[in-house]
Amino acid sequence: MGTVRKTITLTDQQDNWVKAQITAGHYTNDSEYIRDLIRREQERSAQIEAIRAALIEGETSGEPRPFNPSDFKKRMLDTRD
Repeated sequence: MGTVRKTITLTDQQDNWVKAQITAGHYTNDSEYIRDLIRREQERSAQIEAIRAALIEGETSGEPRPFNPSDFKKRMLDTRD
């Protein structure tokens, strides 16, 4: 996988935060920290997209049916056996 060199600008507060994460041993350098932030954001975006897709699927699945919580709980307990 190729890499691209980027230059970013941080506030003093942000820079101090990154340095503190490195000093605490969570990361070995600034680049590792930034890459981890990007990976986390990518994962979060994928999760949000999955939730959106599930919501759309639910909204387009048809008319709602009556829901009986007691019956549902009984069915769930019966399937554990």
